[in-house]
Amino acid sequence: MSTETSTEMGTEMSTDVELDITGMTCASCANRIERKLNRLDGVSASVNYATEKARVSFPSTLTPDDLLATVAAAGYAATLPRDAAEPEAAEETGDPELEALRQRLVVSAVLTVPVVAMAMVPALQVDHWQWLSLTLAAPVVVWGAWPFHRAAALNARHGTSTMDTLVSLGVLAAFGWSLVALFWGTAGETGMTHPFRLTIERTDGLGNIYLEAATGVTTFLLAGRWFEKRSKRRAGAALRALLSLGAKDVSVLRAGVEVSVPAGELAVGDLFVVRPGEKIATDGRVESGTSAVDASMLTGEPVPVEVGPGDAVTGATINAGGRLLVRATRVGADTQLAQMARLVEEAQHGKAQAQRLADRISGFFVPVVIALAVGTLGFWLGSGASAATAFTAAVAVLIIACPCALGLATPTALMVGTGRGAQLGILIRGPEVLESTRRIDTVVLDKTGTVTTGRMTLLEVVAADGEDPDDVLRAAGAVEDASEHPIGRAVATGARERLGELPSATGFRATAGLGVEGRIDGRVVTVGRAAADVDQPDGHTVVQVSWDGVPRGWLHVADRVKETSAEAVRELRALGLRPVLLTGDHERAARAVAAQVGIEDVIAEVLPADKVDVVKRLQAEGRVVAMVGDGVNDAAALAQADLGIAMGTGADVAIEASDLTLVRGDLRVAATAVRLSRRTLATIKGNLFWAFGYNVAALPLAAAGLLNPMLAGAAMALSSVFVVSNSLRLRRFR
Repeated sequence: MSTETSTEMGTEMSTDVELDITGMTCASCANRIERKLNRLDGVSASVNYATEKARVSFPSTLTPDDLLATVAAAGYAATLPRDAAEPEAAEETGDPELEALRQRLVVSAVLTVPVVAMAMVPALQVDHWQWLSLTLAAPVVVWGAWPFHRAAALNARHGTSTMDTLVSLGVLAAFGWSLVALFWGTAGETGMTHPFRLTIERTDGLGNIYLEAATGVTTFLLAGRWFEKRSKRRAGAALRALLSLGAKDVSVLRAGVEVSVPAGELAVGDLFVVRPGEKIATDGRVESGTSAVDASMLTGEPVPVEVGPGDAVTGATINAGGRLLVRATRVGADTQLAQMARLVEEAQHGKAQAQRLADRISGFFVPVVIALAVGTLGFWLGSGASAATAFTAAVAVLIIACPCALGLATPTALMVGTGRGAQLGILIRGPEVLESTRRIDTVVLDKTGTVTTGRMTLLEVVAADGEDPDDVLRAAGAVEDASEHPIGRAVATGARERLGELPSATGFRATAGLGVEGRIDGRVVTVGRAAADVDQPDGHTVVQVSWDGVPRGWLHVADRVKETSAEAVRELRALGLRPVLLTGDHERAARAVAAQVGIEDVIAEVLPADKVDVVKRLQAEGRVVAMVGDGVNDAAALAQADLGIAMGTGADVAIEASDLTLVRGDLRVAATAVRLSRRTLATIKGNLFWAFGYNVAALPLAAAGLLNPMLAGAAMALSSVFVVSNSLRLRRFR
């Protein structure tokens, strides 16, 4: 998926575009393209090697064609985003590049195995075995390693070098030395044999061939690149699955007749039919019908949600029950599914601070390695070693040093982590968010809509002596059924849930500050606030029901605490976080809610505009604060917090201001989000440690002559495979 938006920066308009980049083979390539783009006036670019995309912000003085030309001038190819429908088609046809790489790998491996076997097992070194090895090795070195040679030549024409330069130089050097030894040395003589050693020791330089190193390195690196590319596709599978969730066709109701049209043709306001088992085509509101909707693919919540007239439904969820008639409220890029996909892709494109350091290192790493290889050659020759020893050590240095793992460390972990988060209903905005989760020690929880349901609910019916509680509730519910007040709606809804259909009230009248009244079964029923002497538990609003001037019962209404909130608070504490309840409600009600969920720190009676000041005050005390909220009045506090977590069931402005978005309104997911973020960050750090540690440890071994070039190639390929495989472990996060 791609986006193209315009933003105003100062007085100059800036356009954001995402480019698909081809031809990159390592992090050095991405770093070079990024530098080239950023040299253009007013351009800000970030290139991601793992996703093979560039996110570019450019001024109105430039055009997308200028960007494409710049990438081409760097020696790579770029294309503008495809239409939203095209990725699906591309996905169905597979990946031609991956298939071509697989074919090249298979052919190279088949030819390489006998070459390596003959070099390693002296018993297989029959007469003229060296010439058989040359016959088998030549196609591998020329055709199998062609992607490395082509990229190295392209880099050389542009006066630069990348990982491919190291590989190409190493392979051609080993092959070239072997040709010299065969045609001009003693290696081509009948009966020539030599043992295979793990170190670089060989006898006479011109009596040795290194065809097993040339072919083995090529095959190992092709295998590493194939596994890497396939793993990158698997890492991005969650995003592709998210994009493919939407319905393809929809039955629209036009002039009372159902017409089947592509889902992309839906417009806001259209009425469409959703039958049992079908996907809901877009975000909308139920006009008629009741059903259970399975939203597990978007929210991670396994239990279907009951919906009826007036309830909002989300596109790509599945109608598991009855027939629904839905009016579209959001279509295309405005739907929740599209917004989720956009957030996930933006997060995957970002770079952690540690990865930016790795990118800078890889930018100058290759020239340094080439210089080190030349220095290794000179050192061994100067110390009196044979030319073969010096040459083999230099080749091992070239091959072992390729910085592939550095470029893959962050992007692959980020792709898998954010993709897994999307499957669990957690949207992570970027790598900076991961770094924030590690440091937070305090979590501020907004009460209404976060810890509680945000809706007034009927909790209890207390009847006066001699009265039937059901009669009291039926009378109150019938009168309040005509009211729009939140307390009135809670009473009417609670009565209908407990008693079924309610009688109709006549002569309904509402009096500000006093309540409502209506006639039911020949009696005038009044429902209003209870007298001060009536027992009112903390957090409850008590409503008095009277007729004939006599109180007949009392109804307890409150904003109910979510069933999962207490467990969520326990999980947050287990993560080392100190929970604080923040609310504009009065102190007694806030304390009552806090006691139910196990929170000691309560900040109550805070005006909406002052919530941000509370966060600032906690930060001034030295705390690193996460804020969880869902309302418009939480947006500023979410933005101010070190980590803003928005409930996806809340206001759009709150979601925009947050760092993490929880698609469903379950506070336990906040703890899961922190755990996933920390796990992803730990994986990134582990990957970088391995990548840096591998190069730091391996280079001295190669320079010291303790690594055969073929083993160096295998180790380099395995380092990249290890980093990607380590990232893929995040797919199993629960």
